[in-house]
Amino acid sequence: MQLSILDICKTYASGVKALDHVELDISVGMFGLLGPNGAGKSTLMRTIATLQSPDSGSILFNNSNIFKDKTNFRNQLGYLPQEFGVYPKDSAIQLLNYFAILKGITSRKERKSIVSKVLTLTNLTEYAKKRVSSYSGGMKRRFGIAQVLLNDPKVIIVDEPTAGLDPAERSRFLNILRQISTDKIVIFSTHLVEDVSDLCQDMAIISKGSVHAKIAPKVAIKQLQGKIWETATPDTTKSSLKKVVELSQHFNNTGHKLYRMYSEIRPNVKCAPVSARLEDFYFLTLQGGHS
Repeated sequence: MQLSILDICKTYASGVKALDHVELDISVGMFGLLGPNGAGKSTLMRTIATLQSPDSGSILFNNSNIFKDKTNFRNQLGYLPQEFGVYPKDSAIQLLNYFAILKGITSRKERKSIVSKVLTLTNLTEYAKKRVSSYSGGMKRRFGIAQVLLNDPKVIIVDEPTAGLDPAERSRFLNILRQISTDKIVIFSTHLVEDVSDLCQDMAIISKGSVHAKIAPKVAIKQLQGKIWETATPDTTKSSLKKVVELSQHFNNTGHKLYRMYSEIRPNVKCAPVSARLEDFYFLTLQGGHS
């Protein structure tokens, strides 16, 4: 099972080039689409979901062009946008039954079984009779996944799903995504590096509408081991020997600012080696230091 994005371009009427010759191959498992706000992630998600058409290029699912038979692809698709509405007075079980009917599940017995299954999977069984509008942000996200799963989709798109969630809800949500990705393509769009690092087997970094890297997170981290340094002295980023790229700044537990940088060799004696992280690869890629 494979989703192939082939040379997709999209420019809005305002002149903003949202997607610029995007090419990606995505297989079964969790695929992270990582990039800053405004990078083109949501545009790409809506395009894959066939909610808008590209100006050029094509998207193939198992070698079939999704835009030539949108209905067939949508029957195999689950899409959870960043924001989605709920009916104010309806319970989770009422809404899930309603959505199941809309998705063509007309048998009451089958519907009851499927609704029960998705409520259990998303840890919402004990809240099934409560109004979804009264749910916390994390519970609403889990409900969103529950309704996505009703028709057992082969491709699932989730757009910025952990934004605003507390650590406990974030952990619950990510665990659900891990469970469902074993036999599905799950595309996980986010600007949070830690979500991709914790969850995804493969990823792409997108910025200004272009893909700047496609790599497994573990491979990305391995490539930078022995090349990441920290120092309290900012002028150590200047080196005549090798390229030095300042990646980020942070404060340690004593309140001192530390500068984190990439260099193939130690810039100078004031720099200490530290373990590489996925965010190092992300910042280096966005600065054009890796491709």
